Amino acid sequence: MQRRKFISQLGASASAFSLLGIPYSSQTIVGNAAPEKIIPPRLKPGDTIGLLTPATYLNEEQLRNAILALEKLGFKVRYSPNMLVRKGYLGGTDQQRADDINQMFADKEIDGIMCGRGGYGSGRILPYLDFDIIRNNPKVFIGFSDITAMLYGIYGQAGLVCYHGPMGTSDYNEITTEYFKKVLMEPEEQLHYTNEKVQPTIEIDEEGVELSTTAEVITISPGKAEGELVGGNLSLMSMLGGTDYDIDMRDKLVFIEEVGEAPYRVDRMLTQLLLDKNKLPAAAGVVLGIFNDCEAKDEDRSLSLAQVLQDRLAGLGIPVIYGLSFGHIRQNMTIPFGIKASLDADEKKLVLLEQTVG
Repeated sequence: MQRRKFISQLGASASAFSLLGIPYSSQTIVGNAAPEKIIPPRLKPGDTIGLLTPATYLNEEQLRNAILALEKLGFKVRYSPNMLVRKGYLGGTDQQRADDINQMFADKEIDGIMCGRGGYGSGRILPYLDFDIIRNNPKVFIGFSDITAMLYGIYGQAGLVCYHGPMGTSDYNEITTEYFKKVLMEPEEQLHYTNEKVQPTIEIDEEGVELSTTAEVITISPGKAEGELVGGNLSLMSMLGGTDYDIDMRDKLVFIEEVGEAPYRVDRMLTQLLLDKNKLPAAAGVVLGIFNDCEAKDEDRSLSLAQVLQDRLAGLGIPVIYGLSFGHIRQNMTIPFGIKASLDADEKKLVLLEQTVG
């Protein structure tokens, strides 16, 4: 489906719908009792970033490129002892990957931690993390995609604000770099998220399929709301439902992105979040990023992505927007997980109401 057709469907129907063998971790906070929120220190030029792989491995070329990208931003880089270890599709064993995280949080010479990439495997290591070490050594932790599992675990169990944003393999273009710095290095009193400077792009996936992104933000359901930002990749949010690492969405602003899922799968995962009264039905608002490559391959036998998002979200009676520039796209804004924000769906604005780093 052409991008303009998706936007047209989304915008046209919005008003109509708005009318309608793993070790148990002793650190786990059973019952999702929220620990006290901790905001980590800001990053500064010259700080040391620890680079690691909680999920899928990096190869040597990807590691070199990640180091160069972070050095260009003004950081020193240290990578984890198990960085180039590979176990099938994983970046080492579960214990090795968890050890890297625990050790980097404990290391006083590491100022911030960045994930090299996503892929798969972050959820497997949650029971191996030492949340006491993390809570007692607060520092910036950033990643997205499969790293959503880490954001859920670190914020939910340790209370540490963390960040949904670029990784070592990301493209540090103007938008990506601007929001990385504004959130993690030079926090503003009230940071406004806007697609004003976002450029429409055309990207080609691994199979040669053209994927387009747009600078347009669409109102699915009008209104205004405030709440803490929580969320991430829809597949991981769905996977963590009902576990000890799940996140309560009551009175929260929930941000969501996805990639490579057919509309019926997006429908199924949103429905799971809708069937839990403490999830989307209790949220204050929803901020959708880009759902890249999520259109049906056979349009005649499927609802479109736009129809699914409208059908599942417009009737909640809370503000919902689609198209803010975050997710599996090159122009990927950094969003703090656990920071209070306001959403104005009529004006298509998301504004942070707290400082994002100390």
